[in-house]
Amino acid sequence: MNIFLAIFTYFSYIFIIAMYTIKAVKYLGLPTHLRWELYPVMHEKNYQYGGSYFEQVNWWTTLRQKHYIRSFLFLLKEYLTLGEYFKRNRSYWYSLYPWHVGFILIITFHILCFFSAVIMTAGIIVSPSSQDITGLLFYYLVLLTGVVSFIAGSLGSLGVFLKRLTDEDLKTYAAPINYFTYIFTLVVFLSGLYSWYFIDPTFSEYREFWKGLITFKFIDVEFGAAAHIMLFNLFLLYLPYTRSMHYITRFFGFYLIRWDDEPNIRGGKLELKLQALLSQKVSWAAPHIKAGKTWGEQAEKP
Repeated sequence: MNIFLAIFTYFSYIFIIAMYTIKAVKYLGLPTHLRWELYPVMHEKNYQYGGSYFEQVNWWTTLRQKHYIRSFLFLLKEYLTLGEYFKRNRSYWYSLYPWHVGFILIITFHILCFFSAVIMTAGIIVSPSSQDITGLLFYYLVLLTGVVSFIAGSLGSLGVFLKRLTDEDLKTYAAPINYFTYIFTLVVFLSGLYSWYFIDPTFSEYREFWKGLITFKFIDVEFGAAAHIMLFNLFLLYLPYTRSMHYITRFFGFYLIRWDDEPNIRGGKLELKLQALLSQKVSWAAPHIKAGKTWGEQAEKP
């Protein structure tokens, strides 16, 4: 069992990293998006009053100043608080936010377990009685993120499931796969909660499991802990086929669509991309579109 669980864990982590990388590269390689042209743009110098670089005379000849730190902090705040949901649908936010926190923290929990195992291989004791500040820090971080993620994730999974099931507006846009995802995540979080409360209250066994993965000295774990590891591995295999990709594409959406205000300067990279797209031929027809012509020809006056 210990060898199978270790191999399955290796496979699931490699799989999700590979799939997310492939999807991210695919999205970045898609044709240039339609511009939103919505102001203010977060990185603009005159953001506070909704201004833009178009206010400057001969703006195309001047060097643009972008406030990347401001835009990053705004995105980080939105990512951590789901502020738009709070403003637009607060009752949904009360269920969605714990689920969101549980998801983020369970990933953080496993990352911390990995690094805890790394420092353990270096001889540092990770426990509440550790004489090393690093060992103490990792012990409490693992404990905090694990417990909070299991509790928040369980409450959030159940809350989102019930909210989607009872809210007529949300139910309209919910597919059966959504309900399966809520139930699956609930089982994953509950298995972690059970494992922590009844089997491994300090996560020492789980850290030893990760240490075995790093040193290739695999250990057996209690059935409840093994069940959680199996379920979480299955969860990692399932994630690339869900909407969870938006945890990454959110950055693309803000920086490459919502906040993209790069000017189309003659001879620039954007112009070359657009010319390549306009030279593609249309393969379908409609009253206002003729098949066989390029998009550039379609845009010309008849």
